[in-house]
Amino acid sequence: MAERQVAYTEDNIKSLDWKEHIRLRPGMYIGKLGDGSAADDGIYVLVKEVIDNCIDEYVMGFGKNIDIKVTEHRVEVRDYGRGIPLGKVVECVSKINTGGKYDSQAFQKSVGLNGVGTKAVNALSKYFKVQSIRDKKAKIAEFERGDLIKESKIVDASGRNGTLVIFEPDREMFKNFHFIPEYIEEMIWNYVFLNSGLTITFNGRKFHSDKGLYDLLAKKTDPESLRYPIIHLKGKDIEVAITHNNLYGEEYYSFVNGQYTTQGGTHLAAFREAYVRTVREFYGKNFEASDIRASIVAAISVRIMEPVFESQTKTKLGSQSVGPEGPTMRTFINDFIKKELDNYLHRNPETADALLKRILQSERERKDMAGIKKLANERAKKANLHNKKLRDCRIHYDDKKGDRREETMIFITEGDSASGSITKSRDVQTQAVFSLRGKPLNSYGLTKKIVYENEEFNLLQHALNIEDGLDGLRYRKIIIATDADVDGMHIRLLLLTFFLQFFPDLIRHGHVFILETPLFRVRNKKETIYCYSEEEKQAAIEKLGSKPEITRFKGLGEISPNEFKGFIGEDIRLEPVILSEDTSIKSLLSFFMGKNTPDRQEFIIDNLKIEKDVVEEEEIKVTREVKEPAV
Repeated sequence: MAERQVAYTEDNIKSLDWKEHIRLRPGMYIGKLGDGSAADDGIYVLVKEVIDNCIDEYVMGFGKNIDIKVTEHRVEVRDYGRGIPLGKVVECVSKINTGGKYDSQAFQKSVGLNGVGTKAVNALSKYFKVQSIRDKKAKIAEFERGDLIKESKIVDASGRNGTLVIFEPDREMFKNFHFIPEYIEEMIWNYVFLNSGLTITFNGRKFHSDKGLYDLLAKKTDPESLRYPIIHLKGKDIEVAITHNNLYGEEYYSFVNGQYTTQGGTHLAAFREAYVRTVREFYGKNFEASDIRASIVAAISVRIMEPVFESQTKTKLGSQSVGPEGPTMRTFINDFIKKELDNYLHRNPETADALLKRILQSERERKDMAGIKKLANERAKKANLHNKKLRDCRIHYDDKKGDRREETMIFITEGDSASGSITKSRDVQTQAVFSLRGKPLNSYGLTKKIVYENEEFNLLQHALNIEDGLDGLRYRKIIIATDADVDGMHIRLLLLTFFLQFFPDLIRHGHVFILETPLFRVRNKKETIYCYSEEEKQAAIEKLGSKPEITRFKGLGEISPNEFKGFIGEDIRLEPVILSEDTSIKSLLSFFMGKNTPDRQEFIIDNLKIEKDVVEEEEIKVTREVKEPAV
């Protein structure tokens, strides 16, 4: 059969202007779009790109304050730096390859040097406004989806020098988006930790740090769980903070020129290597690297010339050196750690003794677990061959490459009917399903040994591929999909206890979510509306009128696969599991999952909500839960 000939002429060659290209290929500029339910969704990258410019002004010595206001769909950012040169205001936010960061003398160690950030914000915003004030003069420009709609002349102004940017993300690009304040607060905390002396005001609340990365670790850790005081080391263009706690895993926060590199990179790899080498040399023992780093909590920040990142979103550093004529990243960090950490441990023998005890404890635990882990791994391999607990997808998060790896997710559900509905309606490319058998064990207060001895936990751990940390995590999102009744809430709580107890980094790094499914279906002959709350149900009834049919979904298994497809597709509603900044995991688990206390009983009674149409049997069950909280 002859192949069909495809015409290839001058008409096939197209040129896109700057805003058309950004809107056509937003992933090249801001990573993924998303709806705001994940911390790395595009709307937060837009916020970050604008704040980065303010930070660069502060680093250069101009402006100690930044004011940020975020409402449901609108962002305002005002700095008090020098302000954009008035004659170039329009070009700096709408012309690619235009900006002060191309002048290496003006911005030597900037967060970003490609001058693309605010252009992407402009192009992807329904409305974008920039105002610059310099020396009692001001210039304003307004845009709509990147098109200039209003430009003022240079006029007299009485305000302080600086730049104001206001934007509203385009809902055509970011469907059903909403800002989650906790994600923005976390971003702001990182900015002030990395820029001691800077004050950022976010929606009226002030954020400030005097001790840099020391303050970061103090905020991220529970003082009662620390094995020794935080080690804080500072040098020229490098800062490090280190401690150990009693939790499982390794926890790192890495930064380059003020940018939070959530995926690490060459600087973090160099630090992990240098830390192990220095500890071995200090104690004169060839400890296993995993024993040295077990339960570590550390932060590292470096400032380098012309950083090279692996993507526009700057989440992973690729630079092999600290500058065009500087040493390699590995040499720079190793020399600093070898000198400063070794000196610190010699000057602080109590800390050195506590660190050694932590390493020896990890060594004993590893050896004690060796046989159990081997048997558990064999059971997991056998189970994966012969049961149907995991319906896997074809693309995985640990593939490292691929346009859809960020879309990968696994639904953890209970019962054959619920898992069957999701399995039949899922996207087999990116969505996996793991089926629980009954309620999981309450793992509060247990050691990690139980993860290998308990079949459900062992298989779930292997399905996620997180036994040795998050590097091999196979799914970007772990979604707990349980019924919206007492049993479903209990299963959800038990799963969260498992993750917090043994794999807290999954929650810290924004990988765990709760699936929201509709409680009601309201329909007439012409239209069907799915409702996620009593308020949405009442609004749907008013809209449809004339006594529509109302169905109350009591379980996921009652929702047909055809209907379910709409709830786990583009319009999926996810509630992220977020640890608030002042949350202690130990205290949290003790309160909810420990022995019954009057405080917890009072909390349950105060927060109990019983719907009017709940059947009598469910009311009896809920009453029993109040008197004897299930743990």
